[in-house]
Amino acid sequence: MSQPTPSLAVELAGLALRNPVMPASGTFGYGQEFAPYLDLEKIGAVMTKGISLRPKAGNPTPRIAETSSGMLNAIGLQNVGIDAFIRDKVPYLQTLNTPVIVNFFGNQLHEYIEVAEKLSDIEAVDAVELNISCPNVKQGGIVFGTEPCAAAEVVSGVREKLNKPLIVKLTPNVTDITVMARAVEESGADVISCVNTLTGMAVDIEKQCLHLANGTGGLSGPAIKPVALRMVYQVVRAVSVPVIGIGGIMTAKDALEFLLVGATAVQVGTANLVNPGAMSEIVDGIEQFCRDKGIDDINQWIGSLQE
Repeated sequence: MSQPTPSLAVELAGLALRNPVMPASGTFGYGQEFAPYLDLEKIGAVMTKGISLRPKAGNPTPRIAETSSGMLNAIGLQNVGIDAFIRDKVPYLQTLNTPVIVNFFGNQLHEYIEVAEKLSDIEAVDAVELNISCPNVKQGGIVFGTEPCAAAEVVSGVREKLNKPLIVKLTPNVTDITVMARAVEESGADVISCVNTLTGMAVDIEKQCLHLANGTGGLSGPAIKPVALRMVYQVVRAVSVPVIGIGGIMTAKDALEFLLVGATAVQVGTANLVNPGAMSEIVDGIEQFCRDKGIDDINQWIGSLQE
């Protein structure tokens, strides 16, 4: 007699997902790019790359460098801008039977708020993810996500104009991530996602130069998983809103580790660039793990770490 199929369904601030697996922003284009390689109805949600008020060309090349256990990127948040996104990308997203989450960012408070207002009006967008790992040009370039008051200001400003679930994505480049987590929760975050990339650098000893034209970039991939796992563990215990775990998730085992420490869902990033079908394999692996362990519902596993 065959075992019943385990339920992998989870909920994020009222948003129902068929399973807890979704892409990390910036590694999945606008969704349509991966459709030939992955059944978009197999994953929990589609996450777009970051959208800004105006188009961005990104940083000069070279802007990607492989590392021994991951990669550095300094893409510079290249995107088409919110108006072109609405005109050219949303029509496809409207056809999907999978929740759509749009990541967005700005370099000034008013930019965040204007994009949030435009996203609020798009029926095809089920939730948004606020990237606060950007420099505040009005405050001397300090990153919004590294200063609690700056983070609180942008989150509360966006929350006031937004009628959808608000996910706030935290940077790991801080002294105490729980301080930032509590600040964004108190300011209106419905969900917290963590972590974004760690700042790193690579050099070429033959050419005696920097690998990235930008100098530094964001480190992602397996190298950061232990750091990300620790931060997710801390954030889960510091806030009462759901947490999405991100950082070096390449396999179902990796995803299950983040769920075990309390993440309600996970985002897969660098793995998509190595294997476009990675998320499908991760979903299958989570389901098989539940079967093997006799787990009827993935929510029985989430946060079940024995301490």
